[in-house]
Amino acid sequence: MAVAAAFAQVTGGAAGMGQAVDVLDAGSLLATFGAVGVAVVLFAETGLLVGFFLPGDSLLFTAGLLCVPGAGGAVHLALPQVLAAAAAGTLAGSQTGYWIGRRGGRSLLARSRARKLREGAARAEEYLTRYGHAKAIVLARFVPVVRTVLNPLAGALNVPARTFTLWQVTGGLVWTLGLTLAGYALGASVPNVDRYLLPIVALVVLVSLTPIALEVLRARRRPAATPGDTPTPPPGT
Repeated sequence: MAVAAAFAQVTGGAAGMGQAVDVLDAGSLLATFGAVGVAVVLFAETGLLVGFFLPGDSLLFTAGLLCVPGAGGAVHLALPQVLAAAAAGTLAGSQTGYWIGRRGGRSLLARSRARKLREGAARAEEYLTRYGHAKAIVLARFVPVVRTVLNPLAGALNVPARTFTLWQVTGGLVWTLGLTLAGYALGASVPNVDRYLLPIVALVVLVSLTPIALEVLRARRRPAATPGDTPTPPPGT
């Protein structure tokens, strides 16, 4: 509630100043809302199905860059606040998503008209089946859309609450702290890094989309099974 109240206060201030905020642009979100925006965006992306389009990866990396003095021009964030906000938003969001799934996540996904959301749900279920609960929950953190739908899907599939909580905290901390500190390290080591902010963020987005592209390629190369196909018995049977 405190985060929501702070966000509302900042939003009101921004509206009063006539600032336009682009929710798809990490720089715009950070310049307007700062560390509070990090917490709210990550909560929405990981906990609410409507947040699947939000820029989690680029937001974390850009926030880390802007924690370096002078790297973001007029915008400067405090690293401890950003790390705390990122961890709090993503961990609370994931638990909320899991609770939503327990309360009826399957029906919500079934009613969704967003093609990306349905495709993400199919991939998330495949991850849980192929890799098992622990590995799937951690890996999903690094795949856009999948990290949004896996949490409610885990709840809908009755993944044990203790198992889910343990591995979502592990994956959430690795993802949030890792990307934020990577942005901070780059900003601290490259002079005038703000000149290259847009191409760097574009690269981060491209890298974050790589798992999806690889999954699509694998699906296209995978031979389609036909009804007449039967498995070849092993030798000696």
